[in-house]
Amino acid sequence: MNLQEMSYREALREAMREEMQRDPAVWLLGEDIGVYGGSFKVTLGLLDEFGERRVRETPISESAIIGTAAGSAMTGLRPVAEMMFSDFITLGMDALVNHAAKFRYMSNGQVQIPMVVRLPSGSGTGAGAQHSQSLEAWFCNVPGLKVCAPSTPAQAKGLLKSAIRDNNPVVFIEYKTLYDTRGLVPQEDNYIIPLEESYIERRGSDITVVSWGPALLETIKAVRMLAQEGISCEIINPLTLYPMDMDPIFESVKKTSRLVIVHDSQKTGGVGGEIAARVAENDCFNYLDSPIVRIGGLDTPVPVAENLERQMVPDAGVIADGIYTALGLD
Repeated sequence: MNLQEMSYREALREAMREEMQRDPAVWLLGEDIGVYGGSFKVTLGLLDEFGERRVRETPISESAIIGTAAGSAMTGLRPVAEMMFSDFITLGMDALVNHAAKFRYMSNGQVQIPMVVRLPSGSGTGAGAQHSQSLEAWFCNVPGLKVCAPSTPAQAKGLLKSAIRDNNPVVFIEYKTLYDTRGLVPQEDNYIIPLEESYIERRGSDITVVSWGPALLETIKAVRMLAQEGISCEIINPLTLYPMDMDPIFESVKKTSRLVIVHDSQKTGGVGGEIAARVAENDCFNYLDSPIVRIGGLDTPVPVAENLERQMVPDAGVIADGIYTALGLD
């Protein structure tokens, strides 16, 4: 397989470029996505390559962006809409939640909505309370939406290509602090990662740790530290948060008998609570030797101050402490 090192940002751009070359129905819309290249420069250069007809600058109206995307998807196009920040999707929630998510069900499959909404998410950039939220749990509570959250450049490319090809509305979470991270990315045009699959990032035998996004990177740091103490952790990354592939998690918990769940978004009402509930409802609950440990962001708006913002989300030390707790070593 031909691999090339690139950033998370570049991998997303490459995914959109390849899909726009493959399918003339794919088009982009959003605020400042053309000449400026989007808030985080993900679409930079695509206007020059594909022109104004397929890379559309929009007014500052998130409701119009999502409504237009949903409407064009109903006609057979495949729009990819960008929000400047995930927080701004609040202004487009009616079109997304009450219309796009429900048309296929309400029409008995006669109307399909093949649209993607790209959401730069999360804290870590000093952008403050209204530009730094992780809202993935909101979308996971809406039947009809699919929710993806890639953690590496290769995952970003493969998942975005799958999302664009999917015939359902997909909310695509892009964590802002990952845009500059780098990794090897397959260069095959048909490289895709199927939606609704969870990935085993690291094999282990003592404890199962489920994590995604920036928290996954901190989890990997924690697990490497613990490996020096002889603690073997299995890490599972649910690439699609909804609908989530729970089978690898169930099988891992049956093997290790312990579970820790780590994410950056607020602990209360977070996706981690749903994972814990499903494990508790499944027969693998009988295999647990200790209570499930959830580690999430603090239940507070995101502060601007860098030192306070860092305390909002779990770092490797906090995660290691949680693993110690689950192992009964605290």
